[in-house]
Amino acid sequence: MIPIEYILIAIGAVILYLIYYIFAKDAQLTRNIRAIASAVEDSNRQIYMIEKKLYELDKKSSTIDTKRVMNDDEIYDEIERSVYDMLNPVLSNIRVIEQNLADLSIAVDTRLSNLEGGIRQISLPSSVHGNDDSKITTLFKQGIDVDTISKELHLSKAEVEFVLKINQLR
Repeated sequence: MIPIEYILIAIGAVILYLIYYIFAKDAQLTRNIRAIASAVEDSNRQIYMIEKKLYELDKKSSTIDTKRVMNDDEIYDEIERSVYDMLNPVLSNIRVIEQNLADLSIAVDTRLSNLEGGIRQISLPSSVHGNDDSKITTLFKQGIDVDTISKELHLSKAEVEFVLKINQLR
């Protein structure tokens, strides 16, 4: 039978791995958020440059006497086209990053649920089930001591005592 120290060491190792995994994923998410912030900053910088150019063009157009003058709707449409052309690559990059984050979140959730299931399997003794419970209680009621029961059923003494405590026989 595996000593309890080994089980505790294994549980400790799994917990340490979970902590490491969570910190690693947190660092990765932080990098992704910084990348998004950088992309937003770049787009703000580009918008500023566009506004500056528009201001300069507006200043030039007011000084130049031309036959063809754009009305407000045409100016608005031109600005909208320019901004769309400049922001379209940024938006597509943001969509890709959002999809990557969603995929990453799903992968983290899946791995975490798998790890939780593994911890549950490790933490519960696999050899103690309903059949062993009834055998243990029957043998104990017949007057057989805990050491003999554990040897006969190939269980640890602690598992036998645990079953007896649950069934309120000890």
